[in-house]
Amino acid sequence: MWMYLGLLAALFLGLHNLCKKHAVQENEVFPVLLGAITSGFLLFVPLFLGSIYFPEYTKEIGFYIDTIPWETHGFIFIKSMIMAASWILAYQALKHLPLTIVVPIRSAGPFFTFIGAILIYHESPNISQWIGFFFIIFSVLLYSRIGRKEGINFKNNKWIYAIIGATFLGASSGLYDKFLIQNLALNPQTLLFWFCLYTIFILLVIVSITWFPNAEKRKHFKWRWSIPAVGILLQTADYFYYKALQDPDALIMLLSAIKRSQIIIAVVIGGLIFKEKYKRKKLIPLVGIMIGVFLILYS
Repeated sequence: MWMYLGLLAALFLGLHNLCKKHAVQENEVFPVLLGAITSGFLLFVPLFLGSIYFPEYTKEIGFYIDTIPWETHGFIFIKSMIMAASWILAYQALKHLPLTIVVPIRSAGPFFTFIGAILIYHESPNISQWIGFFFIIFSVLLYSRIGRKEGINFKNNKWIYAIIGATFLGASSGLYDKFLIQNLALNPQTLLFWFCLYTIFILLVIVSITWFPNAEKRKHFKWRWSIPAVGILLQTADYFYYKALQDPDALIMLLSAIKRSQIIIAVVIGGLIFKEKYKRKKLIPLVGIMIGVFLILYS
């Protein structure tokens, strides 16, 4: 069951990436990110109020938000800091790079998660899983060659380093999620409610320093329908992902790889919508990544 939940998460993540590209194109990144996270947070406010005033009903339908100790709040705040840094880097990179380059680089995230799962959680990969991960990494390297044809130098482009940093932080957060869900026994809605709230506080501080005082930047901000869509789709994807992680048999390294199937939507549909170049050539490493994901699932 947890693998199907992982595939659902991948579906919503793929749609989220399309909306995210639309939201940040020629737009100010920080207010877009703040608007997206706030929109996702609003999904959980009715659940929080229901847990206070109608606890029996929210427990019955499985959306009760638990009361947690301050120590647990501290652990969730750490996750908020990690993901705020990851999103800031990723959104800035997405603003300046093609979607069909950003998403495949992000697909290297399972490799970092894979190593962490072995070292931290002692998850044991087999031969097929090793081969699958090497397929993914090799395919990402192929994308770098295609990226040069779009005028993107992978060695000298700071946005490439930004998306790599975002990928590493995102993978670290993924490993941390397993600790929060399984070791601290947090349910998905409790984790997402407090995580979104703390992330909003962090982003408000950043925006108040870097964006609000600058009249020129405020003029460049454009509100788009895709901004709330980004937050809603992301929190929906995370909900299914955390539900999958609640299964004690779930392997974080396999879930991370399953989520990479989102790139089908990003590369195929995104390439058509945003009219990015070399779509056919990008299908070759895309197939390589999908073979890697298949080998992991097959194993």
